[in-house]
Amino acid sequence: MLKNTNTPLIIPAARGSLCLLLALFLGACGTDAPVESGTAVIDTGKIHRWKMVTTWPANFPVFQEAPEMFAENVRIMSNGRLDINVFAGGELVPALQVFDAVSQGAVEMGHGSAYYWAGKVPAAQFFSTVPFGMEQKGVEAWLYHGGGLELWNELYEPFNVIALPIGNSGVQMGGWFNKKIETIADLKGLRMRIPGLGGKVLDRAGGNPILMSAGEVYTALERGTIDATEWVGPLHDLRLGLNRAARYYYYPGWHEPGTELELLVNKARWEGLPADLQQIVKQAAAATSAWTFSALEYLNSQALKELSTKKNVQVLPFPAEVMEELRVITRQTLEGEAEKDPEFKRVYEAYLAFQETYQPWHRLTSEALGK
Repeated sequence: MLKNTNTPLIIPAARGSLCLLLALFLGACGTDAPVESGTAVIDTGKIHRWKMVTTWPANFPVFQEAPEMFAENVRIMSNGRLDINVFAGGELVPALQVFDAVSQGAVEMGHGSAYYWAGKVPAAQFFSTVPFGMEQKGVEAWLYHGGGLELWNELYEPFNVIALPIGNSGVQMGGWFNKKIETIADLKGLRMRIPGLGGKVLDRAGGNPILMSAGEVYTALERGTIDATEWVGPLHDLRLGLNRAARYYYYPGWHEPGTELELLVNKARWEGLPADLQQIVKQAAAATSAWTFSALEYLNSQALKELSTKKNVQVLPFPAEVMEELRVITRQTLEGEAEKDPEFKRVYEAYLAFQETYQPWHRLTSEALGK
């Protein structure tokens, strides 16, 4: 099982400085001779050539950039000893088969988010996002320090896969709608593209959750095949042109308050790496996590300004009554899922236990500031 090293995140100023900082931290670059590491001798000669597949389209901002940057930094810090070739969704395997490809050893690594494998591992959704759940700060506190990462890897152990956090979207937007949402009744019969536990909540509220790929979303919304869609946030929504297909842009993303991204590694191949390369992977993933969140915060703020001032978009809050009813339905949904699946129940209880400890601190800080 992958152990939590409780190592600090390193926030990069740029890609070059990121590599330099991590290289100095690890002492991993610029050596040709075997290196003593405690009682182990690190073999600096063998080259490990790996493949990583992702769930994202080619050239997808931030989400696909992040694994490519991760691979580049690992390559530099390891002096080329771990050479990772990254493939976008569909280039080597279909996007939603990433988990299976890593599990079966067809590739060594994958990049995505755990709710994409909900059909295979329902409890994994807690390591992606939970409606009305913790935001990025709370999620990563749980993962790095509250036992979440160990629990995540216990869940994946039967599949020969280990996981590492590698980014978080932050709070997403509530989605694009072609009618106003004024009461909970407006969700009944609503055909909406929405994944994960948020989709189950919509279903329980009387809506019709639909899964579809990025390439289908705009056309489906424009032609009325769906009535609404959530995607990510202003950056990616603007890129898809969703503002041309729907009138109303709602917030907040109650269904995805802090969506965690995951680095999947085939367990057998991981155990075949020397200790220094394992450490390089861990630190590069942590640094990529910091870069991903900060990049999305910056770029979403810029895109929101454009949508608000140049695209004539109506940015609206969900009514308080709708939010409160969705919160109640969320609790009912999670409890219902827990009754059906012991593993789901076990992870749900661990998530709730940490959240109950964390929430008072969150109220005294972020909530008290109105953040």
